[in-house]
Amino acid sequence: MNSPVFPIVSDPSDLLAQANQCLLTPCGLDVSHLQTILGRIMTRRADYADLYFQYARFESWSLDEGMVKAGSFNIDQGVGVRALCGEKSALAYSDDITLSALADAAASVRAIGRAGQDAAEIGGQGLAASLLARSSPPPLYAADDPLASLPAEAKVRLLERLESFARAADPRVRQVMASLAGEWKVVLVAASDGRLAADVRPLVRVSLNVIVEEDGRREQGSAGGGGRLDYAYFSDARLQDYAGKAVRQAVTNLEARPAPAGAMDVVLGPGWPGILLHEAVGHGLEGDFNRKGSSAFAGRIGERVAAPGVTVIDNGSLPNRRGSLSIDDEGQPTRETTLIEDGILKRYLQDGLNARLTGAEPTGNGRRESFARLPLPRMTNTYMLAGKREPEEIIRSVKKGIYAANFGGGQVDITSGKFVFSMSEAYLIEDGKKTAPIKGATLIGNGPEALTRIALIGNDLALDSGVGTCGKEGQSIPVGVGLPTLRLNGVTVGGTSL
Repeated sequence: MNSPVFPIVSDPSDLLAQANQCLLTPCGLDVSHLQTILGRIMTRRADYADLYFQYARFESWSLDEGMVKAGSFNIDQGVGVRALCGEKSALAYSDDITLSALADAAASVRAIGRAGQDAAEIGGQGLAASLLARSSPPPLYAADDPLASLPAEAKVRLLERLESFARAADPRVRQVMASLAGEWKVVLVAASDGRLAADVRPLVRVSLNVIVEEDGRREQGSAGGGGRLDYAYFSDARLQDYAGKAVRQAVTNLEARPAPAGAMDVVLGPGWPGILLHEAVGHGLEGDFNRKGSSAFAGRIGERVAAPGVTVIDNGSLPNRRGSLSIDDEGQPTRETTLIEDGILKRYLQDGLNARLTGAEPTGNGRRESFARLPLPRMTNTYMLAGKREPEEIIRSVKKGIYAANFGGGQVDITSGKFVFSMSEAYLIEDGKKTAPIKGATLIGNGPEALTRIALIGNDLALDSGVGTCGKEGQSIPVGVGLPTLRLNGVTVGGTSL
């Protein structure tokens, strides 16, 4: 698996220089060519146009039954050419980065422009601005290629060590499945408003699933993590932590009793349970759903939508986090965006299109899976700020309820806000104490209503370990979630016993 070698850039922090030497120079292109292509699109009186260049290398390794049985490596390269006119979007793309391919794509998308004479024939209105690299904050992560950070043999040994840690954690472990994945992506964005920006994005992830067995009963547990780093992140101490968490979850489920059902108080643990916030609330705060009026939060800016003390943040500017980006996929710097402050809805997440159509400010949340897809307003790292309560105090406040330590899958209806989530690790709370583990519990509710049922907020905000992936309109992107310990009053729990 030999990777292409690109020219050395004297300053690794100069992301635009790296992107030029990776994406444009090998193809005989420079910024003047991009200016020409954008100008051709804008002469048809489009509102906006951009070019999104991408080069990505991806690899994955998987272990099962004590052996690394599968590995894959692929390269994805291309350019997406987009034009916007009113609410309409046109996209043409090519995996051939040449001037002729760009010209053909520009000819296709410019048809979306307003009918009539070209702008050049009526005085030049709508021509593209001169491309200019604008000042941006320092990169949030190193530009190093994680795929090159370990030789192939060391990647295999990493997975073997992870398996040995899991098997050593408990004699009841029967099967271990582990995977290692890495990605290195270079993007360059050139836009008709003059924006010229680049990013170099590393991403790594380890995933672990274990199956334990006792007296004929089998249960499973999972763990993992990663971020915008290289493989050195996965130290033995971190791998042992993943193994311990996965085995503990599986063994706990061996001892679990059927979950009760009905309306009761539920305490959510910190960290990954923030996936509930992401799915049940975060998607409803994305700009496209609200512009179209299809979200339960549409038209409610300035209204109380959550209990006092609830502040929800989306922040794409956290260093090295899985959901972070130095720039979004429209070239906008990412930032911290307060969506809900002390229970009051403040704003929505915006990409360029929806911001322009609603008169809002872009929030750096325009994201796309690849050059072959249109950008959409998407979350980055979404979490609720911590409160002042001790986690133990929150548990003691519940006479009878459930403690949800971890969640599995779930379903959400954006229009109604209704959700159903399964708990992968949960316990009864009896007389203020966490007691027996339970299985088969689901949390059922409505996102906006659930926000109003938050009674107590812990002081232990934690972000997830770096495993989140979000799907929307067929596009999957890496995201982060986070939550402090929370108490929800009187929510519906689906279970197997009353």
